[in-house]
Amino acid sequence: MAPSILSFAGRSNSGKTTLIERVIPALVREGYRVATVKHAGHGFELDTEGKDSWRHKQAGASAVVVLSKGSMAMFADVSEEMKVEEVRDRFLDSQIDLIIAEGWKSEGYPKIAVVREALNELNTSLDGLLAIVSMKPIEAPVPCFDRDDIEGIAQLIIRNYPKPSST
Repeated sequence: MAPSILSFAGRSNSGKTTLIERVIPALVREGYRVATVKHAGHGFELDTEGKDSWRHKQAGASAVVVLSKGSMAMFADVSEEMKVEEVRDRFLDSQIDLIIAEGWKSEGYPKIAVVREALNELNTSLDGLLAIVSMKPIEAPVPCFDRDDIEGIAQLIIRNYPKPSST
């Protein structure tokens, strides 16, 4: 069974990365294997100049995979931006229980909105909205969590995404 996808959506600097970084350990303590996929709307470079993998890519390799005991990294050319489902289906193993996608607010994935003070900061459809995480309470048709209520957020995710082995 393919892992489910949950998006954490919000403007740049809204606190998405910090929140995800705090929620992951709570899910892991509950036995979840979590993968994350981050949207970088303005492009990015991860490989370090001068390292062998960088040199292979600079030489023209379409994909470079670096393996060590317990770790793997891949740098690959893509012709267009991939959807999270494509990343899941091509690269993530079936042992993952949940994929947390940072971004992709308009792709229709179920989402947790991360805002500072107002829901209109999200600037997208509220379809699939599971919850709001904010610095201030917000009137909304879904649960609203304080940024420090990590356990409450994790329990909402667990209720909505039960591990396949526990269903």
